[in-house]
Amino acid sequence: MKQFYDITNTIKDTLEAHSQINTVTFGDIFDVDLNKQTIFPLGHIQVNSATINEPTIVMNISVSCMDIVEESKGDLRDENEPFFGLDNEQDILNTQLQVINDLTQKLFRGQLHTDLYQIESAPNCTPFTERFDNKLTGWTATFDVIVPNTTISAC
Repeated sequence: MKQFYDITNTIKDTLEAHSQINTVTFGDIFDVDLNKQTIFPLGHIQVNSATINEPTIVMNISVSCMDIVEESKGDLRDENEPFFGLDNEQDILNTQLQVINDLTQKLFRGQLHTDLYQIESAPNCTPFTERFDNKLTGWTATFDVIVPNTTISAC
């Protein structure tokens, strides 16, 4: 059985190839040293569950894409404009949502889709800010991927 490797490696490779991601990690996000500035922007993959059916396996996967919010030290934004504030939070939300969109479109239409590794429904994307010790912001996309169950039964 190599479906787990196929889907997680494809997500990893797609994130690593994106110009808005420096590092890709896997597993429990709290095991990642989020205090290292050099790893950002960061893509993180977590497999939440798998449902084994006879013809398919459905894997529920979350992908988080994030960066560190930087406060402005100059007049990058109008101080009198409260909508934008004095940091790059909206810029990060914009670029990291694009990373998620690029990833999911490749899963909807890419080679894995042709090979029957398919997203079951539209990904649910949730923004976050300050979820961790340093001021990080970004998106977490959660989606189900259907993969063929090619394991031969021992019965």
